[in-house]
Amino acid sequence: MRAAVFCGPRCIEVADRPDPAIASPTDAVVRVVLGCVCGSDLWYYRGESPHAPGPIGHEFIGIVEQVGADVRSIARGNFIVAPFKFSDGTCAHCRAGWTSNCVAGAPFGTDGVDGGQGEAVRVPFADGTLVRIPGTGHSDEMMRSLLTLSDVMATGHHAAVSAGVKRGSVVAVIGDGAVGLCAVIAARRLHAARIIALSRHAARQALARSFGATDIVAERGEAAIQAILQMTDGVGVDAAVECVGTAQSFETAFAIARPGSIVGFVGVPHGVEVPIDTMFGRNIGLRGGAAPVRRYIPELLDDVLEGRIDPGRVFDFDTNLDGVAEGYRAMDERRAIKSLLRIGMV
Repeated sequence: MRAAVFCGPRCIEVADRPDPAIASPTDAVVRVVLGCVCGSDLWYYRGESPHAPGPIGHEFIGIVEQVGADVRSIARGNFIVAPFKFSDGTCAHCRAGWTSNCVAGAPFGTDGVDGGQGEAVRVPFADGTLVRIPGTGHSDEMMRSLLTLSDVMATGHHAAVSAGVKRGSVVAVIGDGAVGLCAVIAARRLHAARIIALSRHAARQALARSFGATDIVAERGEAAIQAILQMTDGVGVDAAVECVGTAQSFETAFAIARPGSIVGFVGVPHGVEVPIDTMFGRNIGLRGGAAPVRRYIPELLDDVLEGRIDPGRVFDFDTNLDGVAEGYRAMDERRAIKSLLRIGMV
């Protein structure tokens, strides 16, 4: 099969790799229909996080081609969405709902495991990992939204849930990448009364508004903090949703969070120091991390299929597997919010 491989910083190539095969009776082999490039992949691409040479990518939807002898809930021919980490579904962490922390799990596209930016993937623990998508003949628009459930929409949802967004909340979303935009969707879905999106880019501002943002703040750093405090009569927001992972985004989140609130974070932290004195003095909490996507997929899947949310609009760069390197460049240069990879046929 053909798949994208990471060759080092700034180097993504398409290469031939061994066709995946059943290695354990709990495995499945999935033929990938759609994949994509994740914002977290850019940390590897830029050389700011380590990644071994080899397969990359962790978001995909596809068709099951083979199942192991012990697989019960997934069958050949099923159309599925895969969370970005596989999980056994049976360990103590999975049973508690924290599938991203499964004792036997790992992300796709790491440690030699097939990546989602290729023609096929061996999926360990198919019963605990894969979610079957009902129906057939889904539109292209629907397919795009289904793909977001593998990570970005569920991660935006996790950020909002972690921040304690609820009906009537005043929320600020820090970050206008795909996760931040999906966090806007999540905040509206959770019935926030006011959603402030921090964005300097006109196209992303417009998309945030269409997703439910009521206010836009284009400033950054101290200027953004003062703007939001002024908008909230000096009180701050009920929920600060951090979707970037930089020192500045964390500083902004804590500065605008009102006393007693929670900062929900899903941006992979780079160069971040947690302000424990601020947290203590203002009774601000911090929750978040790698989203337990497998836990969230079923509820979000219903909303996508019923047309209540349309997160697939975050894809604004469309290519095939041969264009994967340009998909990375487009996101790295902020010419694209999120790059879609058309890999196979339904």
